[in-house]
Amino acid sequence: MPETEQGANERRGRNETQEERADRMWTELIQEVRVAQMGVQILFGFLLTVVFTPTYARLSDMDQTIYLVTVVLGACATGALIGPVSLHRLVSGRRIKAQAVQWASRLTLLGLLLLLATTSCSLLLILRVATHDDFVPYLVAGVVGWYLLCWFGLPMWARYRHTTR
Repeated sequence: MPETEQGANERRGRNETQEERADRMWTELIQEVRVAQMGVQILFGFLLTVVFTPTYARLSDMDQTIYLVTVVLGACATGALIGPVSLHRLVSGRRIKAQAVQWASRLTLLGLLLLLATTSCSLLLILRVATHDDFVPYLVAGVVGWYLLCWFGLPMWARYRHTTR
């Protein structure tokens, strides 16, 4: 194959219909959501038990507030990350899979942001209780920066760097 034809074929990407693309994207999205769902469900389950421990009553008002905010964020993250499953079930067979993939993708991204907030608040609470040191907010900010880099920065850089325009 001449160089120009080969280059043209490589740029076109997959040879799939809109329905095939939606099916592939849905499968990929659900695999991604499974990973995030597992993490948020374990974290949320753990958070729900904390209020029933004797230590909870000894937390300062500020730490109890952080805990409550964390639990609400965890509940919201769980809802957003389970949302794509419900969305798929309710619109299945309605011939709107491409739109469902878009909405499920948005819910997943929202769920990841809420999971980031939940994890950050959990870390803040644990480190405040464990150390009582002034460096805790800086440590948490560093971890949040790391999550932002791993979850969003590197993927966005790769998207920018390797996407054909």
